Amino acid sequence: MAGQRIGYIRVSTLDQNDKRQLDGELLDRTFSDTASGRDIARPQLAELMRFTRDGDTVVVHSMDRLARNLDDLRSLVQTLTNKGVRVEFVKERLAFTGEDSPMAILMLSVMGAFAEFERALIKERQREGIALARQRGAYRGRKKTLSPERAAEMVRQAAEGAAKSTLAREYGISRETVYQYLRQAKNQQPGLQT
Repeated sequence: MAGQRIGYIRVSTLDQNDKRQLDGELLDRTFSDTASGRDIARPQLAELMRFTRDGDTVVVHSMDRLARNLDDLRSLVQTLTNKGVRVEFVKERLAFTGEDSPMAILMLSVMGAFAEFERALIKERQREGIALARQRGAYRGRKKTLSPERAAEMVRQAAEGAAKSTLAREYGISRETVYQYLRQAKNQQPGLQT
């Protein structure tokens, strides 16, 4: 019995188009994350890892969509292939089965190293750009997501016991941003319970 063809898509932001990544691929199921590739703590990736079975094929647009860290990339591919899952990278035209040649393993390592290097360059350019903008007095940090009034209302709701995930959905922000607002409020009013 042939396994399923399962797609994995990752975009970093909501405004990126996830549809183009596996356009034209015949897939039985697709898992899609909107998250950074800096680590593998992504809900849909975790679900994909649980879902796949021996004989399945995981199809990913490119290696950097699966992971931007060489160790994570190799670990994910190895975990999947150890389960009997074939891993295909469309852009690189590479597939891994667990019975790969030394050349295939080298290609995985080299391409994964490039993805990791690219991420490091992006972060370095970002830091340099921020430092230059600060010198000019043009950088003030990211614009606050919530007005002071809405932030105060959210802090009040949290103090009354509202779940952080519920607040995140209600205010259209991430849970981490909720926690940042709560920490900021606590620092401004040390006796505040959050």
